[in-house]
Amino acid sequence: MDMISGEYGEKFENFKNLLLDYNNKFNLTAITDEKEVYIKHFLDSVAGESFLIPNASVVEIGSGGGFPSIPLKIIRDDLQFLLVESTGKKCGYLQTVVDKLNLNGVQVKNARAEDAAREVIYREKFDFAVARAVARLNTLCEYCMPFVRVGGKFIAYKGDAEEEIKEAANAIKILGGELETVQSYELPNSEKRTLIVIKKVAHTPRQYPRGQGKERKAPLI
Repeated sequence: MDMISGEYGEKFENFKNLLLDYNNKFNLTAITDEKEVYIKHFLDSVAGESFLIPNASVVEIGSGGGFPSIPLKIIRDDLQFLLVESTGKKCGYLQTVVDKLNLNGVQVKNARAEDAAREVIYREKFDFAVARAVARLNTLCEYCMPFVRVGGKFIAYKGDAEEEIKEAANAIKILGGELETVQSYELPNSEKRTLIVIKKVAHTPRQYPRGQGKERKAPLI
């Protein structure tokens, strides 16, 4: 807990207050106990920090409440973020968090991932993509991999992910990725979590993401 209670403690406290306040309006999280917010959201989010190179550009897909992006930005001000969120009200909340916490180098984009990934200014432009609690891994790869430059990485935050990793093996290959690291860890409440790191080794074919909901309805297998 030291990382989120020491020099960054005030920002995390302010973030928690904003999250719980806006949660009453926008249903951002089912976790409302303050201690659980710190453990299940904040500590879990910063678990992937060591994989992020200095001054990296990071795109977060399905930002929602701002996890893992906002906690990562709080402890790593060198990182530049694009938060992609399809729900306008949640984008408004995210922009309020960015403004009130004075987080420089963070942009919020109201768009579906499958649409933003086709924009020239975003496609294969980021060092990293991150996502947490959005979709199963094969679907998530199709949303996220098109944003990552060749040589960059996609980091997926998951629980028990053994089955999803096997299920997504072909999708990872099709989209230009290669499974690099699977790191398991345990939160202070004994919850088991997994970070899946996929390296981008080839360009994502132009037809992906397919759009029109196909990523979820007919995931790559």
